[in-house]
Amino acid sequence: MRVLIACEYSGTVRDAFLAAGHDAMSCDLLPTDKPGPHYQGDVFDILGDGWDMLIAHPPCTYLCSSGLHWNKRRPERAEQTEAALAFVQTLLDAPIERIALENPIGCISTRIRKPDQTIQPWQFGHDASKATCLWLKNLGPLTPTQTVPPRLIDGRKRWGNQTDSGQNKLPPFADRWKIRSATYQGIADAMAAQWGAA
Repeated sequence: MRVLIACEYSGTVRDAFLAAGHDAMSCDLLPTDKPGPHYQGDVFDILGDGWDMLIAHPPCTYLCSSGLHWNKRRPERAEQTEAALAFVQTLLDAPIERIALENPIGCISTRIRKPDQTIQPWQFGHDASKATCLWLKNLGPLTPTQTVPPRLIDGRKRWGNQTDSGQNKLPPFADRWKIRSATYQGIADAMAAQWGAA
């Protein structure tokens, strides 16, 4: 299949599909972190180029629940949320037979539609918690591949990327957003193996 991985600079999902024998290309405004087929530019430049599948990772800055409280205090953020929702809707409406769009828990669920599935990295071989919603078109839900059990802290489940209170362990630094937004390899491999066989 010809697979477009939109809003991906890491190359993780692209490379998983390439390894599974598909013609895959990533696309982002940023250059790719790893050598491989990549279009640096606006995804709308190539969205209609005859893809069989689209996997989209739109930026979550103005969509995720953790940041929406700022919209009431800063009106320009509310406008950026509206623009982000319009971008998501255009991706979901793309003329492509199979579509998966991923994002954290946020306003896509209440403003566009509820996700078809919510997955966790610990379901795909990683000692990490990060709820990720999937909106699917003509693709089945992902089947977990390898469950990593949590540790228990005062009766609450915690994984390796969490503090005892449940917060993410990464301290603030310049590239924190890149690390936190990257797709886990186990999830990328499951997408390629399961959706690539669709």
